[in-house]
Amino acid sequence: MLDLKRLRVLAEVSRQGSFSAAAESLYLSQSAVSQQVATLEREVGMPLVERTRGGPKLNDAGCALIAHAEAALARLEQAERELKAIAGLERGELRIASFPSASATLLTDALAEFSQRHPGVRLAVTEAEPEQSLPLLRAAEVDLAIVFDYPMLPSRDGEPDVDRTLLLTESMYVALPRSHPLAGAEVVKLAELAEESWMCGVCPSSCGDVVKEALRGAGFDPRIAFESDEYEVQQAYVAAGLGVALLPDLALPTLRSDLVVRPTRPTAPKRRVWAATRPEGARSVAAGEMVEVLGATSASFSPRGGAAA
Repeated sequence: MLDLKRLRVLAEVSRQGSFSAAAESLYLSQSAVSQQVATLEREVGMPLVERTRGGPKLNDAGCALIAHAEAALARLEQAERELKAIAGLERGELRIASFPSASATLLTDALAEFSQRHPGVRLAVTEAEPEQSLPLLRAAEVDLAIVFDYPMLPSRDGEPDVDRTLLLTESMYVALPRSHPLAGAEVVKLAELAEESWMCGVCPSSCGDVVKEALRGAGFDPRIAFESDEYEVQQAYVAAGLGVALLPDLALPTLRSDLVVRPTRPTAPKRRVWAATRPEGARSVAAGEMVEVLGATSASFSPRGGAAA
């Protein structure tokens, strides 16, 4: 493999017509330029330059080599320009995985802000629960994952190859039909809902596990009648009088008008929302920028749970 630096020196000698002019152009000494050309000639096993009184002239071998070298150097310069553009967020792509309730709230605003700042960066979003998005992140199939966990549950992701930035800690509330006998209570005792049917995320999952653990902590084993990872679906079932559910803050901007949400006793679990990326060094510039934008978006998010009546 020929050294591109030496090829660049040879090309500059050809353009400038002298070793001294090439040295000045490349900010090298004349002897260094001569040595680079001589080393390149040894590498190819033949002379490349005729050293005449009128200055160095490429021979046939030198001309053939330079024809290919200039094409290679042009491609290399193009690659360098593209890398600078990506590093400067002028181009490139940012691939994101996010769970639905974050996609509809935090991520929507963050995408709009990011696009305004960096219109040249393509954005691609896929919806996935943390159980799917974190493996995608580790496999470099996405650049950033918005994930959640519950402090009350054992961590399922203690791997050191993911960096996390906390975006939000959500409260959770019980969702009831407006016609429910407890809909007017300021705080609902979970034990009073022991005979109700319950909704939760599709099991096995942390969304399903946290509902079961919270209700067992309130003194009863819940009857899980319906499973769905979509909070809109859970809301529809609750509104139809089919049961009750625990909803987090991010699900409440789209709360149905025929539902109410109430704080609970004991207090329902908290849910933490994170921006997950690969560690520094493996993380793209665009992913790091999006983490900052998501942090600002999350700081301005206003939970409505306690005020929904």
